[in-house]
Amino acid sequence: MKKKGGFRRGTRSKLRKGFRQKGKVSITRFFQEFKEGERVLLKAEPSVHGGMYFPRFHGRSGTIQGKKGRCYEVLIKDIKKDKVITIHPVHLRRL
Repeated sequence: MKKKGGFRRGTRSKLRKGFRQKGKVSITRFFQEFKEGERVLLKAEPSVHGGMYFPRFHGRSGTIQGKKGRCYEVLIKDIKKDKVITIHPVHLRRL
């Protein structure tokens, strides 16, 4: 049986901005840069769909492994496995 819905299915509250944060994304957040080994928090920017990670990883923290185009490769721990996810910098915050 084929799954109904897509990537953002069941994320009404998880991928939603507070009413004071609505509006355009600041350019500084969009173009922020990170160094390798830096700790980051995965906090999705709902208005930018590109470079977003799977919603299960929302709120997790990880370390920057390297850069891939405009995005960053972030190492996170998912239960017992280490996973590398490619994420756009607009979805990352410094820890």
